[in-house]
Amino acid sequence: MTVLILTGEEDVTADMVVLHLNAASVPVVRLDPADLTSGVALSGEFAHGSFRGRLSAGGRTVSVSDLRSVWVRRPGVPAGRAAHASAWLSQEAAQALYGLLRSSAARWMNHPDAAQRARHKPWQLRLAQRCGLPVPATLITTLPQAAREFAARFPDLVVKPVSGAHPQEPPRAVPTSRVAPDADFTAVAFGPTLLQRRIAKRADIRLTAVGGTLLAARKATPADAHPDEVDVRFASSDTPWLAVPVPPRVEAAVRDYLVQAELAYGAFDFAEDADGTWWFLECNQSGQFGFVEVETGQPIARSIADWLALPAPEDSGSSDDRHGTPA
Repeated sequence: MTVLILTGEEDVTADMVVLHLNAASVPVVRLDPADLTSGVALSGEFAHGSFRGRLSAGGRTVSVSDLRSVWVRRPGVPAGRAAHASAWLSQEAAQALYGLLRSSAARWMNHPDAAQRARHKPWQLRLAQRCGLPVPATLITTLPQAAREFAARFPDLVVKPVSGAHPQEPPRAVPTSRVAPDADFTAVAFGPTLLQRRIAKRADIRLTAVGGTLLAARKATPADAHPDEVDVRFASSDTPWLAVPVPPRVEAAVRDYLVQAELAYGAFDFAEDADGTWWFLECNQSGQFGFVEVETGQPIARSIADWLALPAPEDSGSSDDRHGTPA
């Protein structure tokens, strides 16, 4: 049976996983939904009580019924590169592609429904609280007065986007920034703003969850680091990431989070304070892992490949019940 990977052509991180699948002689088909109608083709037939579907890309064709797993890595907008691209065509292509794939018995990393829900930052924060993960005091608001009152209670704040990357092509990362002490918050009225108590961190933690495998890495904050450097992605420090064990309470909470979120993969970011507490910041359901593997040697790509190579579950008649929960 075949592993289907939905991602862009220039995805080096996906290449790392493909190498392991090839080494294990597991068939792989890789395609970008953006190439639908120009390089990627699909067909599905529902007749006489049966279903037959197939996908073609790069001269290879795979039957939908022959898929063991689908890795929704970093797919483009369906039909986004079609000769006559349009919002309507993208909607049609998305309905066709993901509708056909939902008709398979494949395992998902991650299921589209779970992935869409997991992107919502307010939902993440509440789920993390319910699972027992410490969450910094956070406010999401369009009310300037609410922001001022929150700042009065928590004077040291950071501001970050609610949704993540800025919607441009290619996407641009928007850094988490420290809020100036004299901020008046008037601009909050023009769009939802996420304010969060700054954790005086001694390290950043990236915990990569692949099914039942949890791999944590730690990047220490230099003693002379500027307090305004709050976003590890933009920090000037060259301190390396090092593999670390996961504290038992964090492990239990993360496993609970994955089950409730119905995620097979998640990249968790934590800030470690002076007491050693790991404060939950976010969980990216399709977060990068290549940089961590390169620096720590942790077998993240191999763990993903092993999960994808597992047999598909028995067909129970409804693919919507086969979310990629941890194995």
